[in-house]
Amino acid sequence: MDIAVIGGGHGAYAAAADLTEKGHNVRLWRRNRDDFRPVTEKQAIFFKDFKGTRKVKLALAGTDIAEVVRGARIVVIPLPATAQESLVQELAPCLEDGQVILLCPGTLGSLVMSRGVRENGCQARVIFAETGTLPYLARKHGPDTVAVTARATRLPTGIFPADQSDYAFKIIKEVYPAAELLSDALDGALMNAGPVIHPPLVLLNAGPIEHFDYWDIHNEGTQPAVRRVHDALDAERIAVREALGYGPPHFPLADHYNSSGGEEWMYGNSAHEKIVDSTDWREPLDLYEHRYMTEDIACGLALFVSVADWAGIDVPVARGLLSLASAILGRDLRLGVRTLEGMGLAGLTAGQMRKLLTEGVLV
Repeated sequence: MDIAVIGGGHGAYAAAADLTEKGHNVRLWRRNRDDFRPVTEKQAIFFKDFKGTRKVKLALAGTDIAEVVRGARIVVIPLPATAQESLVQELAPCLEDGQVILLCPGTLGSLVMSRGVRENGCQARVIFAETGTLPYLARKHGPDTVAVTARATRLPTGIFPADQSDYAFKIIKEVYPAAELLSDALDGALMNAGPVIHPPLVLLNAGPIEHFDYWDIHNEGTQPAVRRVHDALDAERIAVREALGYGPPHFPLADHYNSSGGEEWMYGNSAHEKIVDSTDWREPLDLYEHRYMTEDIACGLALFVSVADWAGIDVPVARGLLSLASAILGRDLRLGVRTLEGMGLAGLTAGQMRKLLTEGVLV
């Protein structure tokens, strides 16, 4: 399949190399030409996983986004939610009828980007989708090298608009066989693991993160007290999902930490142990600029709290964590652009929201 991958981070490099090895025709685009040069000069990425290190030749590593997107059946975007709106302006003129735009994950970016491409003059009939997590646990080991610790074995995926799910999911399933179809894009957004796993790890480890040059939030930072906050926060997520009519599986975060079997989580069993053993997550963290704060909290957690408010469900742990992050950053994250209020959706009735999610009727 012809696939376009957009981005220059861990997930984009992992997707480009992995999907190429799976036999797809993959083209990769990155905005920053200087940082991309080590890849464009070789037209290849060095790929590390349990099989070792090898050089993976891409169909194209290019800086012309139109050339990369042209003819692709699916456009995979493993970028932070904070990059979605700025990407729209470059992506909109390149899109073609029938293309599937896969956000990994999305934080309801399906709705945001769908509206954005229309506002930027795109008339192509495209379908958006968003997953519950990145398809890879990955870290870059240099400007042209990426290491994958684990691949998603279950990848919950919501489609926008949902009435195009049959068409879009068939394409997604061919690229990611681990994909599991959800009801709609909001179902997908409320499956996003980042706003549950990362806020307690970042906020309850704020002291050591600022004090030490390197700190592994998944190792020393994951203590019983932190896990109890995880469980309470995840219980709130599941309560909101159930209130909105989304049924199981809910992919409870406890399964990620359960090394003794049980229900398989998104990255399979023993994923937490693989993260810790790899040591790739012992890294410097900028408490103010890292995507755990700017995406998972300022976008994802803020979205979750706004959805809970809209649904009339009390979420004191989520609201408390969001308040702590607001104090650290010096601004009220409940007023962010990725809340229902910020997206102009807070006034919708439940019926109007279902119509929007199902038919893509933008308000």
